[in-house]
Amino acid sequence: MKQTTLIKTADIAKKWYVVDASEQTLGRLSTEIAKILRGKHKPSFTPHINNGDHVIVINADKVILSGNKEKDKKYYSHSFHPGGLKARNVETQRKLFPERIVERAVRLMLPKTVQGSSQYRALHVYAGTEHPHEAQKPEVLVINTKKGVNN
Repeated sequence: MKQTTLIKTADIAKKWYVVDASEQTLGRLSTEIAKILRGKHKPSFTPHINNGDHVIVINADKVILSGNKEKDKKYYSHSFHPGGLKARNVETQRKLFPERIVERAVRLMLPKTVQGSSQYRALHVYAGTEHPHEAQKPEVLVINTKKGVNN
C-alpha cells in the first residue's frame, strides 16, 4: 500500500526566485507566480502548510495586458464615506503605482485565508530592474507566457 507523505514545518526549505515581467502577459504571469508562492510546483506540496517560495518581480511597469484592458479595466477603491468611490484605469495606475497592477493580480489568485496572507507576504514587486534582495541569492526563473506555449 502506498502512503502519502506530508511535509512538516521543520522540513521546509524556501528558495528565492527573480522573475522579469517585461513583455509578459499579466494573467499568465500571475498564475505562475501564484503557483510558486503556494508551493504547488514542489512534489512535497501540502495544502495546510505554507511551503511556497519567495518571488521577486522586476520590471512590473512593463507588463502587458491583452485587448483594450489598458483603457477599459478599472481599479476601484472606496474611502468608506458617502460618495467616496474612486476608479482608475490601468494607464493611470501604471503611471502612479505600477507595482500594484501585478500585486493585485497575484493576491486575488491566492487563497483568502491567513495562509494566503502569509504567502502573499513572500511576493516582492519592483517597477525597475533593481531590487534590495541580492543577499538572498535569488535564482532567475524564466516564465514563458506566450499564448500557445506550454511552460
